[in-house]
Amino acid sequence: MKRWEDIHTDGINRMAARSHYISFPSREAAETGDVRNSHYYQNLNGTWKFLFLEAPEYSPEDFYIENLDTKNWDDIIVPGNWQLQGYGKMHYSDLWYNFPIIPPRVPTDNPTGIYRRQFDLDRNLDGEQLILRFNGVDSAFELYVNGQFAGYSKGARIQSEFDITDLCRHGANTLTVRVFQWSDGTYLEDQDMWWLSGIFRDVELYSRPTSGLYDYTVNTELDGDCKDARLTVSVVQTDHCNQTIVYELLDPAGNQVFLKEQRAEEPFSKFIAEPLKWSAEEPHLYQLNMTVKKDGKTIEVIHQPVGFRSIVLAGDQFLVNGVAIKFKGVNRHDYNPKTGRVVTKEEVEQTIKTMKQNNINAVRTAHYPNSPFLYELCDQYGMYVIDETDLECHGFELTGKYDWISNDPEWETAYVSRLERMIQRDKNHPCIIMWSLGNESAFGHNFRAMAKRAKEMDPTRLVHYEGDREAEVTDVYSTMYTWLERKERLTMDQVIEKATKPHILCEYAHAMGNGPGNLKEYQDLFYKYDKLQGGFVWEWFDHGIETVTEDGKVYYRYGGDFGDDPTNGNFCIDGLIMPDGTPSPSLFEYKKVIEPVQTECVDIEKGIFRLINRYDFLSINHLELTCSLYEDDKLLDTCRVELPELTARGSVEIQLPVGQEIEKISGAHYYLVLSYKLNQDTRWAARGHELANASFVLPGKEKIANVHADGDLQVNREHAFLKVSGADFTVTFDCVKGILKEVVRNGKVIIENGPRFNFWRAPIDNDMYLLPDYRTKYFMHLGHEIVEDIHYEMKEGVFEWHTKALYGTTNSSWYYQIQYTYNIYPDGDIVCTIDGVASGVKENAPVMIPRLGVQLQLNKDYTKAEWRGRGPGESYPDSNQANHLGVYRQTVDELFTNYVKPQENGNRSECDWVGFTDLDQNGLIFIGGDTFNFSASHYEVGDLEKAKHTIDLQPRDYIVLNIDYKQNGLGSNSCGQDQLEQYRCKFEDFTLSFRISAFNSEKTTAVALGRQKC
Repeated sequence: MKRWEDIHTDGINRMAARSHYISFPSREAAETGDVRNSHYYQNLNGTWKFLFLEAPEYSPEDFYIENLDTKNWDDIIVPGNWQLQGYGKMHYSDLWYNFPIIPPRVPTDNPTGIYRRQFDLDRNLDGEQLILRFNGVDSAFELYVNGQFAGYSKGARIQSEFDITDLCRHGANTLTVRVFQWSDGTYLEDQDMWWLSGIFRDVELYSRPTSGLYDYTVNTELDGDCKDARLTVSVVQTDHCNQTIVYELLDPAGNQVFLKEQRAEEPFSKFIAEPLKWSAEEPHLYQLNMTVKKDGKTIEVIHQPVGFRSIVLAGDQFLVNGVAIKFKGVNRHDYNPKTGRVVTKEEVEQTIKTMKQNNINAVRTAHYPNSPFLYELCDQYGMYVIDETDLECHGFELTGKYDWISNDPEWETAYVSRLERMIQRDKNHPCIIMWSLGNESAFGHNFRAMAKRAKEMDPTRLVHYEGDREAEVTDVYSTMYTWLERKERLTMDQVIEKATKPHILCEYAHAMGNGPGNLKEYQDLFYKYDKLQGGFVWEWFDHGIETVTEDGKVYYRYGGDFGDDPTNGNFCIDGLIMPDGTPSPSLFEYKKVIEPVQTECVDIEKGIFRLINRYDFLSINHLELTCSLYEDDKLLDTCRVELPELTARGSVEIQLPVGQEIEKISGAHYYLVLSYKLNQDTRWAARGHELANASFVLPGKEKIANVHADGDLQVNREHAFLKVSGADFTVTFDCVKGILKEVVRNGKVIIENGPRFNFWRAPIDNDMYLLPDYRTKYFMHLGHEIVEDIHYEMKEGVFEWHTKALYGTTNSSWYYQIQYTYNIYPDGDIVCTIDGVASGVKENAPVMIPRLGVQLQLNKDYTKAEWRGRGPGESYPDSNQANHLGVYRQTVDELFTNYVKPQENGNRSECDWVGFTDLDQNGLIFIGGDTFNFSASHYEVGDLEKAKHTIDLQPRDYIVLNIDYKQNGLGSNSCGQDQLEQYRCKFEDFTLSFRISAFNSEKTTAVALGRQKC
């Protein structure tokens, strides 16, 4: 049997798993915290020699010998994935194995990389053990040292350590590592991500004193009141020679709590009175210094951060420090758009800072253990972690025997070993709340064995696994993408009714492209029911691969762009953060929905509001509240409001100055804007960083009537076109198509081709399950207009145009009766009204319409937009919490959201006017009879629909403006809940009206015009 197909060989000569820590030779060295000051350390990252082969059997017979000539070998960077350095094939899939499912066999074509490098050993290691540590190698590998076989390991995303003391010598030494892309371990590594191979995490060479500690476990146990604690430490030694250990505990301020020396083999236990507790909100870390001595001489010093916190089950809740916390989490992969799965500590630290700045408090390490530094950073910054075993067998689902190997005892060692190695490595991190057994691998014997082993190894934490659908062996009932409404599916109301254990959504709100919607509805449920303890959005990053065109344009490739087949295409572009680090609009929405202070209006007239503290432990003393009053875009007043004492999970009513005494202007809107910001620097954000906000509209005066200037209109018809002219403008109608063809002002064409009814939008990723019907059943993208009648007349100096038309799609029996009405005034104002009556065989119509509105083309010079409505970012019916009502200004380019895969974007909702101006201050304003949605961009719907990547988009020589009566919601149905009933745009009657006025901003403003009636 091939070694890489032997399920009973989990590793050869691999050291027993243990916690990840640094051992220093002295207290002074330990104080630096620098691994370079440990006993002996070399980082072996860098350039290695590399030979890439189609299969292991093509390896040179003597590939591991010391004097092998490698001058014709390539160079490769370690850590790195070889696919991103020009070797092998890039491949993305969510579900499928890339070979036949015949476990444990893998293809004979098994890409293999042989890595070689030398290192120098320049010191005597008497009394020390020399260890070579690989932190991540995909998928399995053999190790040779100085021509001798040193070991073998599987488990791609967990560390492997080898004792190479007896294989090394003083001076030059040679390492050879043979890495197999496919192994029997691959059957356990079918996660939703790019298939990437090679040595992708740090390679480290270091020593430990054999008389020191091999391993240790630190536990903190709080009493029933979560007031006092007991600290226990158990150690593992390899050399028993009457060592002693000096235990010293320092509090977060550096003050000594205790100092105690005892024999190493004695269990250590110490009562700690009222320690500061660790939580994601208050990550108080103590420092435990362990000094190992032999005959009075210091052997080693270990610094171990300690967080005093407890995790217990209490009925249908789990409690952290006595509180049923709420996860406000995300799923996170290791990802970098240039280097794949290779990430640095600095990158991860910035990620955690960004999460904290956006109110996220939890990470699920989907779907494998991360590099050790992630957990160190989560301890320090405060982030709850579900640590997940490197285990997913998703491809078996399609065989009809999902539990093929999960329920096969022959595979038990392979399953349990991965869990054991994770727990042993990460057990001393207070940030870890749960051990997860893996992901999407069905259920059976091996998961029962894993759960049992997890409890044996660590009874202080909870066990998680979503595949345990009945929560037979897990401590929490975990589901993913559970819907809010749908009879045919498991819904949240059923979970609430039936769950007898705490519930979390380990994945929900699929953040793919434009979306997700419904975040608020889920969060409201989490707050309402104690047993619902939050969830984890899927996911943090868009996994695009950075690509630069010959002319220097950057874009991001996804599945299928490398000839990979089968592939799930852009299903890897599903994060809150775009590949270049730009936040997606969904991150701002999530931040708002999970904000720590919520503000509710009790009585707007009296200025009474209710503040709700959504922290689990913190008061709001670290925040300051600023209250600002706006009259449209004009700041009238701002003041600092002293916040009342408000403890965690409490609420209080306060009275705010809301400007009751100001004299209000007709048509102006008045907004009270509240901003909650940090009143001090933190390690993750500076003072002044906003964590929560709120906005309220104050009652105002009715809009003023528009008074039109006098003048004469001339009407001329030439064959199929009719022109209406005034002093400085001409409006042209097409008498065949019944549309407004063109508007010319002062000799310049300012509007073309519109407004014209439209109900199609560029599909978003969350439409993926609607699209087959949209395209081949309803032909929604193929609209046809049938003009029935055109009528026009002059009435009291105003020109009126009426078009009656029918609008339907190819082969449809349902359609709209549309009536366009245009009133043209002598001063050039145009009032447009579109009435739509849902007609035909209505029962044949789709349950959702993408949009209801009109589209027209503006002169490309109108690049500056301003509007009154929600902003500044895009918003949709089920995703609008982050964008408040107000007056906003952006360029047309800024209105556009540049999703990796182009799609519908940029909608601004609840607007009552929108204006556009050019560089000469000439402008157009559209004033609604009621509120409307608008979007403006340089691209037609069809351009967005056809483009695979951003570089495929070529700007039009005009601006495409959509004014919509209604937009469909976003939902999360790329993987989750579709549009909720209340957010659906349906086949229904509608009326949309707006006035179009030209203006010059040196004479008047869009804000002033917007205060007028339509």
